[in-house]
Amino acid sequence: MKTVIIGANHAGIAAANTLLDNYPDQKVVMLDQNTNLSYLGCGTALWVGRQIDSYENLFYTDKSAFEAKGAVIRMETTVEKVDFEKKIVFCRTKDGASFEENYDKLILATGSLPIAPTLPGSDLKGISFLKLFQDGQNVDRQISDPNVKDVAVIGAGYIGVEIAEAAKRRGKNVRLFDVAPTSLASYYDPWFAEDMDKNLAAHGIELHYGERATAYKGTEHVEAVVTDKGEYKTDLVINAIGFLPNNALGKDHLECFRNGAYKVDKHQKTSDPDVYAVGDCATIYSNALRAETYIALATNAVRTGIIAAHNIGGTTLDAIGVQGSNGISIFGYNMVSTGLSVAAAQKNNMSVEYTDYEDLQRPGFMKENAKVKIRIVYESDSRRIVGAQMASTEDISMGIHMFSLAIEEGVTIDKLKLLDIFFLPHFNQPYNYITMAALSAK
Repeated sequence: MKTVIIGANHAGIAAANTLLDNYPDQKVVMLDQNTNLSYLGCGTALWVGRQIDSYENLFYTDKSAFEAKGAVIRMETTVEKVDFEKKIVFCRTKDGASFEENYDKLILATGSLPIAPTLPGSDLKGISFLKLFQDGQNVDRQISDPNVKDVAVIGAGYIGVEIAEAAKRRGKNVRLFDVAPTSLASYYDPWFAEDMDKNLAAHGIELHYGERATAYKGTEHVEAVVTDKGEYKTDLVINAIGFLPNNALGKDHLECFRNGAYKVDKHQKTSDPDVYAVGDCATIYSNALRAETYIALATNAVRTGIIAAHNIGGTTLDAIGVQGSNGISIFGYNMVSTGLSVAAAQKNNMSVEYTDYEDLQRPGFMKENAKVKIRIVYESDSRRIVGAQMASTEDISMGIHMFSLAIEEGVTIDKLKLLDIFFLPHFNQPYNYITMAALSAK
């Protein structure tokens, strides 16, 4: 059995390792157009902001590791097309040489591409994106230039907020733009996002929300960002608007979701029974929505790669769905969420209620302490939990995993009211904020 994997980052790596480690009858061929693999892009801002010493440890494996397991891995190789009827992948090396790979099963792990609106001046130098390791190198090189003083970040999602922090830590004047009224609007309701905005502003980042970039100005290099509300001097633009699935190879053959992602079943199989799709190029099942959706996260990529590989190898393994759990830490302020915010639920025509609570992490007599705020979102009729958000300067991240499981299992808000949560002053309050939030629900 020969499986060809197109794409050798998180999803493709997880699939390859699963096949190589568990199914000795599998011949695995990996194809990727990049020079490197396994780059943890979530660490780019830490490296650019010099919160870690270097980028070397952001790679967790390499080509030789797969060759040692018996895989054929071809880097710097472009897949030009796939003949799905004849099961042939047509490839070209960096030197221009063409070759073909036939397959029994094909895994598409082609990931996503940055959204790049075609604006006047978008071809100027000094306009960057953040996706690949090379993108991070490029941004780091420019931020290291003492002549780069003003940085404009377009998009206040996770990547935009993180790179804005990084640029500020490097002593730059930073402006953060987004059409939404707050940062992180896709993940957090305003009660949380507005606290993050206060945090950003307190650290000197200039916020421009409800503002859309319309053009870039300059001669050869970008010199200004033009929006629907003004014009701003800049030496560097970092675009972090979002991502779309990279579906170029299969969009004319495979059934796709409304945003172009390949539709897959619970085994990661596409509409072609010999083709699987994993990671950011594929749909995923949301347990909060109880419907197919699109959530581009590295954790989802790894899970889907494992699922596809086991099913190809002969072990039936069903996907159990995801909640889209995520988190962010900016200038020491931590926010975590899972499932749906109130805004996201309403956008999906769900009738929901929510309960909020705010308290200290530990009893007031403890010297080390901080406020914690929590929101639990639940369906109006069924009362099942569909989302949760938490924030604090404390590390409250592990709490969100309980809510992730609650959403997966369909737990109701009432079930949490008398949940057995231990108390010890070192850790929490006798009346835990999770319990208090649940008790405060309608």
